[in-house]
Amino acid sequence: MTAEAAETRSNSPDDTTAESRGDGRARRGRRWIEHWDPENETFWAEKGERIARRNLAFSVLCEHIGFSIWSLWSVMVLFMGPEYGIDPAGKFFLVAMPTMVGAVLRVPYTFAVARFGGRNWTVLSALLLLVPASVAAVVIEPGTSYSTFLLVAALAGVGGGNFASSMTNINSFFPLRKKGYALGLNAGGGNIGVPVIQLLGLLVIGTAGAAQPRLVLAVYLPLIVLAAVLAALFMDNLAPVTNDTGAAVDAAREPHTWVMSLLYIGTFGSFIGYSFAFGLVLQTQFARTPLQAASLTFIGPLLGSLIRPVGGRLADQFGGARITLGTFAAMALATGVVIGASAMKSLPVFLVGFISLFVLSGLGNGSTYKMIPGIFQALALRRGLAGEAAAAYGRRLSGAAMGLIGAVGALGGLAINLAFRQSFLATGSGTPAFVSFLVCYGVCGAVTWAVYLRPAARERRTAQVPAAEGEPRPAYAEV
Repeated sequence: MTAEAAETRSNSPDDTTAESRGDGRARRGRRWIEHWDPENETFWAEKGERIARRNLAFSVLCEHIGFSIWSLWSVMVLFMGPEYGIDPAGKFFLVAMPTMVGAVLRVPYTFAVARFGGRNWTVLSALLLLVPASVAAVVIEPGTSYSTFLLVAALAGVGGGNFASSMTNINSFFPLRKKGYALGLNAGGGNIGVPVIQLLGLLVIGTAGAAQPRLVLAVYLPLIVLAAVLAALFMDNLAPVTNDTGAAVDAAREPHTWVMSLLYIGTFGSFIGYSFAFGLVLQTQFARTPLQAASLTFIGPLLGSLIRPVGGRLADQFGGARITLGTFAAMALATGVVIGASAMKSLPVFLVGFISLFVLSGLGNGSTYKMIPGIFQALALRRGLAGEAAAAYGRRLSGAAMGLIGAVGALGGLAINLAFRQSFLATGSGTPAFVSFLVCYGVCGAVTWAVYLRPAARERRTAQVPAAEGEPRPAYAEV
């Protein structure tokens, strides 16, 4: 048994007896932690950080595989040649199905953490990934009806739900001062699941040929089981994290939740939408073969995933709103490059602009998620709360808001794929879709400045935030 596991289990005086949750019900089992106070620096230094990092590591693993399954059909369509009888518009709609289902599932997945426990739900949600992977292995062959493919692709949406429960769980483990980096690392490690499965698809196409999509699934089925077993052995449940439907209602009533949802559409919606569509855009607009497309599609998602923790770390240092605004300005510029490259029919210039969009969306993903706990902590202070009461209020609302924001943001990926579908149907080019994305980034940048960086808005936010005598206001008042 690891030292951290021993520490975890020592929180319970008797592993076989019921343990109080604090809400009148009881927990049973040895993987429940009854006391968790990450804002207490002594607690954090003595054992909290070690436990939190261990849970983060296995959360990343399970979320990573969840993202791979969520993006499974962005790879499967590369194997679907003319013999499948599906045109490019049909393929764009096919890869949009998991995006839509995953976005919807993010809401219930958020609350599942408190209902079942972070460790327990991680195990269950990982095992659920066996369903879309197994069914896809059965149906992926020429002659299968398009409606069947749509239904099976929709099953892959369970992988998208994993993100919401994973982020909500890890948000509870870390103190506010560490959330930007921790959430960025958790999400970034999960996002890497997209380029990893695309790389595997490239390997299969390049070695076994485009007629062997089941080899991709044969790799993931045992990996899913392994991830679930490791989560069961090494992760923990936090008893203080309880389901609070009132928190969801309060978060939904808070305008900042919907402002951040818009910003997350611009960042994460771009990342996941482009990840699913990249290969199809290359095949349709630049006439790349499946192997040629697969050899390029992984680059953008990989770089965007790797840089997400950097976005969180920069947000910790300089403020999430500043990094987010800069990101949207740069994304607008990169989109202009893509539009120009499309007009010139220049694949190299197109790749530079498109891959830049991945990198920038990864940065924005990290910075926007850092903003969420800071915003709700600042709201708690404005309402007269202090100390642990303010921290508890911030955790309560930010956890609920993350589920809503994550769900709405993922719908941005659906919008991107539908925009590409309509653009190619109407004009045979993705240029009109990119023009609409350019407008979106402009709106998101303007909203970021108006709500979080405009001098008058900053004064309103910080005016009621108390500070100790002789000390500056807390950094999170600046979000």
